[in-house]
Amino acid sequence: MSGSGFPEVVVTLRRAGCVFAEDEATLLIEAAAGDPRRLDALVGRRVSGTPLEYLLGWVEFRGLRVGVRPGVFVPRQRTAFLVDQAVDGVAPGTTRACVVDLCCGCGALGLSAAAELTARGCDVELVAADIDPVAVACARENLAPLCAPVFGGDLFDALPVDLRGRIDILLANTPYVPSARVADLPPEAREHEPLTALDGGQDGLDVFRRVAEGAAAWLAPGGTVLVETGAGQIDTACAVLTAHGLLPRVAESEELYATVVLGTRDPG
Repeated sequence: MSGSGFPEVVVTLRRAGCVFAEDEATLLIEAAAGDPRRLDALVGRRVSGTPLEYLLGWVEFRGLRVGVRPGVFVPRQRTAFLVDQAVDGVAPGTTRACVVDLCCGCGALGLSAAAELTARGCDVELVAADIDPVAVACARENLAPLCAPVFGGDLFDALPVDLRGRIDILLANTPYVPSARVADLPPEAREHEPLTALDGGQDGLDVFRRVAEGAAAWLAPGGTVLVETGAGQIDTACAVLTAHGLLPRVAESEELYATVVLGTRDPG
């Protein structure tokens, strides 16, 4: 395919089953920066199933270009709805907020939430954590401009103890695909992304349960934990939050096919 231009790239991608072939062709040609051999290599890897975001080195999330690298979970566009819910839940005029991005992956959720709240005049203290060293390294690069620390470790064990009881917004993009359904995921996900970011256990809520169990102790009074789930997991997730002393609420977006379960600590 050496020397090929936009039409040829589009045809090649379309034959490989890329639904948005025109958009992808534009991005790959931009990434190749005029080097035909590099373009051939990028298109070849895309045709073989490598996620587009890995080839570009970034993903667009809520208007931001967030760096990603092979082996890091690529944030889904529907998860922007979770961030919308978090930001919309902050009362107008709020001047300070402590935001934690747990299971942060590349750090896209914390980065975008902090950017929007800061634009409103809110002073954001952002902290992120993930159990995967590759994700931690990626998130540290993305959050470095905000001077936000990223810690490696298992859920709350990774966080500094001085955050306990003062987190206003706890973003937790936990895995929620039931183990038996992981094999049904698109090849781009199951063959390239870390299993720990996909497999949620028997009913998909294993990690969610652990987050809910610790959330009440780490949230500030009135603070909220937000987790994306499947639509069929709503009742179980709400029951889990209630059992751990949190007031549950559900938000759904038909447009984005997104479901977010929120649990708020009693303000008193």
